[in-house]
Amino acid sequence: MASDISAHVKKHFDEFYEANPFLALLGVRVTSFERGRVRLDMDVKHEHTNVHRIAHGGVAATMVDTAMGIACFTCDKGVVTLEMNMSFIRPVLEGRVYAEGEVIHDGKHTMVCEGRVYGEDGELCLKAGGTFFVVRNFVENPEE
Repeated sequence: MASDISAHVKKHFDEFYEANPFLALLGVRVTSFERGRVRLDMDVKHEHTNVHRIAHGGVAATMVDTAMGIACFTCDKGVVTLEMNMSFIRPVLEGRVYAEGEVIHDGKHTMVCEGRVYGEDGELCLKAGGTFFVVRNFVENPEE
């Protein structure tokens, strides 16, 4: 973890799963982060799959949206998703998968990110882009 991460961000990662029960339910875990970048891991289980025996698209969408949002958080910003586009490239199968999010534009009011989801074999399954609206700036408002 990079030294350019603020104390506020480091402190709040301890409370991350308590504040996000849906991610805890899915078993999504932050495995690495630095300013503007994050990696999440998840064990896709049978209960996450659909009738085709692949992970429901909502599971992959949740992972990539969360990865991009947390990448924004590492820049001391609280955000909500304004828009997101996704290209499903390969099915997400059962097993350990991971998502990466990266900030491309760190603006005062909006942020732009790219995200990807990879299968257990390391192959790209989904590529996404998103625009996020800044609802909090923790540098300007550290008490939030």
